[in-house]
Amino acid sequence: MPSATDSIEGLRELGLGKRLLTEPAQLAAFGSDGLTAFNEQPLAVVLAESTEEVVAAVRACHAAGLPFVARGSGTSLSGGSVPVAGGVVIALNRMNRVLRVDPDTRTAVVQPGVINLHVSAAAAEHGLLYAPDPSSQSVCSIGGNVAFNSGGAHCLKHGMTSNHVLGIKAVLPDGELVELGADHIGSVGPDWTGMFCGCEGLFGIAVEVTLRLIPIPEAVCTSLAAYDSLKAAGDAVARIVREGLLPVAMEIMDALAMQAAEASVKPGYPPCAALLIVELEGEQEVVDSDRVVLDALLEQSGALHVHSTDDPEERALIWRGRKSAFSAVGWLSPDYIVQDGVVPRTRLGEVLAEIDRMSEASGIRVANVFHAGDGNLHPLILYDGRETGAADRAHDLAGQILRLCISLGGSITGEHGVGLEKREYLSLMFSADDLEMMHRLRRAIDPAELANRGKMLEVT
Repeated sequence: MPSATDSIEGLRELGLGKRLLTEPAQLAAFGSDGLTAFNEQPLAVVLAESTEEVVAAVRACHAAGLPFVARGSGTSLSGGSVPVAGGVVIALNRMNRVLRVDPDTRTAVVQPGVINLHVSAAAAEHGLLYAPDPSSQSVCSIGGNVAFNSGGAHCLKHGMTSNHVLGIKAVLPDGELVELGADHIGSVGPDWTGMFCGCEGLFGIAVEVTLRLIPIPEAVCTSLAAYDSLKAAGDAVARIVREGLLPVAMEIMDALAMQAAEASVKPGYPPCAALLIVELEGEQEVVDSDRVVLDALLEQSGALHVHSTDDPEERALIWRGRKSAFSAVGWLSPDYIVQDGVVPRTRLGEVLAEIDRMSEASGIRVANVFHAGDGNLHPLILYDGRETGAADRAHDLAGQILRLCISLGGSITGEHGVGLEKREYLSLMFSADDLEMMHRLRRAIDPAELANRGKMLEVT
């Protein structure tokens, strides 16, 4: 059995100097991601600054049989970027340049460490933006968005990350540098970029990504509707969709989530049991017409209060409150679990009522905030880890919610991925043949299972 020093000798030969971290104090910061329930100290961390360094690091790991994981901002909420035991972290934060923005083709080429929000900032001077907007968009990186096929509040109309990635330059698990897709929408052949998006790092590391940009909309209107129950808010979403209206976003927050937001960024939400946020965008004439229809639908749905605005500052505050919810619950509880199940929109009211019942039965508070338009739930399960057995009870409730989603024809994840957290639930969604096919595909690309070993799929 080679020593740790022997195992990383190939990495030492890369000439990284102080950018090869091996001391325990240096490695501590990389032990977990946004889901702190999982923690593992890596053997070493490579602070890569170029595609060539990523290629060299991966080849060194492949030669030594060392498992590795790419890491951007570490905002994964499923344990997806937790280090592999005895493995190497290849950190991409320093590869953070927007390489170019082309307004004619409406594309941007970026490195994986670029922060999501910085893409839209670079594109804004050309009247363009990058549509996928996770709640963590001010800190999460494009490489991580690609790995987990991130969505966000506005994915209802615009789609997930995979709908906006045209091409990927990637380093495969053996160190081969490949180019997938193209720099334009009309590429032909197998959808390799679609396969790579959401692979959670099992197929390699993206080192350059070509993104599709969209025009900044001419008009935007954001509406708030207050309800006396989560079920009523969920039923309103189903009503809006049933009537054929397609907002760019539909989000729901419950009283606990609003309480957290008020304690943090103070958006001034109306007091209620559930708040529905609906946003329309497009040409001014279309938004004006849809706004009339939406207001009528919200009134018919039993809303206690409806308020609409096209004021940019007021709209920004509304969304700041919504997007702060995950972090803001820290004002209410020392510990919490962010879950990520999906249910059909027609079952939203039903599942929200059941989660409320589960919360009451377990004695564990649950703050609900989620992408209502596509049925992507993000229940925040609040607990105090200092209490004996509290963490176990919270994780048990999280599992019950995932099983509920599956039983209603949904999924165990919408955008956070499987990672370490949800591996045990895959067999509830997929047959043995389905899972074997996934393993076969993974082994075809990475026979030694070095790339992010143990995430999503159990090691064979």
